[in-house]
Amino acid sequence: MHDDNVGGSEPCFAHHLVGGHPVDLQTAKDVARFRRAERQRLIAARGLAPDERTRATAALIEGLDRIIGLERDVDIAVYWPIRGEPDLRPWMHRAHAAGARISLPVVVEARAPLAFHAWMPGCQMTRGIWNIPVPAKGAISRPDIIVAPLVGADRANHRLGNGGGYYDRSLGEMAPRPRSIGVGFEGCLLPTIFPMPWDVPLDEILLSDGTYSTR
Repeated sequence: MHDDNVGGSEPCFAHHLVGGHPVDLQTAKDVARFRRAERQRLIAARGLAPDERTRATAALIEGLDRIIGLERDVDIAVYWPIRGEPDLRPWMHRAHAAGARISLPVVVEARAPLAFHAWMPGCQMTRGIWNIPVPAKGAISRPDIIVAPLVGADRANHRLGNGGGYYDRSLGEMAPRPRSIGVGFEGCLLPTIFPMPWDVPLDEILLSDGTYSTR
């Protein structure tokens, strides 16, 4: 189990195996409660005015240009924006024009790692799980770099996402592990998300105010 939903009957023992990890269930419930509240607050904070959103997104794209060299044939997984996430589609178009291969994450099964399907400008899209657009016929790819949207992040580069744990599962099972970069708007940095055993820290965090941290 890699998401933030911990429930079921009261345990007979203080510790329990969750996804193969020994976890104190009361601690897991407390962390899940904290994350739900912070997730709600931070998603609401994405409701930026149009001009502010434009400036913040442009700053993120400038930051990506600084830290990612758009080499020909490098495979970069990005994402299709939902719930007020930074819209990196203009950068995806430019990266593709520079010769990079772009892919998008696809949920193929609940509580399973993501698949990454090739995307290019103008390709046919369809609606995947949770109605998120995904390439209709994209070949499966193996990213060299994963750019993941942040709801929040902490100072140890742990990512707070939408609660499904899909990026954690994917990064935890990919070998060799791709370079991972979390991107988000200013103000989403937390002192800690109280990481659990299944949380996989990202290699880098980039925010729209210029904050950049590496692990």
